[in-house]
Amino acid sequence: MTNISNAKNFKLGSRQVNRLGYGAMQLAGPGVFGPPKDRNAAIAVLREAVASGVNHIDTSDFYGPHVTNQLIREALHPYPDDLVIVTKIGAKRGDDASWNPALSPQALTDAVHDNLRNLGLDVLEVVNFRCMIGHQGLAEGSIEQQLTVLAELQRQGLVRHIGLSTVTRTQIEEGRRICEIVCVQNQYNLAHREDDAVVDWLASAGIAYVPYFPLGGFSPLQSTELSEVAVELGKTPMQVALAWLLDRAPNILLIPGTSSVEHLRENMAAAELQLPKAARAKLDKISA
Repeated sequence: MTNISNAKNFKLGSRQVNRLGYGAMQLAGPGVFGPPKDRNAAIAVLREAVASGVNHIDTSDFYGPHVTNQLIREALHPYPDDLVIVTKIGAKRGDDASWNPALSPQALTDAVHDNLRNLGLDVLEVVNFRCMIGHQGLAEGSIEQQLTVLAELQRQGLVRHIGLSTVTRTQIEEGRRICEIVCVQNQYNLAHREDDAVVDWLASAGIAYVPYFPLGGFSPLQSTELSEVAVELGKTPMQVALAWLLDRAPNILLIPGTSSVEHLRENMAAAELQLPKAARAKLDKISA
């Protein structure tokens, strides 16, 4: 079995986690909506991830909705002492599987309680506020009201740490004036590097950066350079893409998702891949 500790670790809130984690989004049905095609396979992936050394799982109660959290609870509860489950709030799913903002104080409070109930927890280790001001993408706008609600839930003992998702640098700065921010989760990968400066800024502040869609998301990464490097190293393109992210900055925590044990093992093997300088230079030239 792959030793993912080769990827080292980084602080997430008050815990040290392995830098190669797991994102549970793909365990839900098509379009992250409804139940999985194979519930037993989903349970197997979660258990294999933890057996591989994963101690950072990313989820949300709006995946499904409720599906991934219920799967995590079924597969892993009672949870290992070192397991950090990170969830997010700020969105809700429509009956048509649409992704809609849920930003009111009541909606945020209800979401925290939904996550607690479906995960079977008394306190959530990390809750990311998923900014839906721009609905799907980045958009400027104050997040003070929403973070004030989360900070109050933190004072009540329901939330241990607070993070941000899909936010601009201005919003991160605003958030840090309201409460401690332990992580930022934005889109970032080989082909989408708009957050380059943000990654380095957060690294200097000791704050974790968690790229979502590290392998391209719904549109998998495709690049001639990536394919060439993979062939040269005898690895898959996805392993190379993950290794590049691990090499990019020490504060990057990866949460590649999959509903397949085989693909999970492939992703975990990226922890043992050290990129030669020439390969890194070729990958650095890739752009969207």
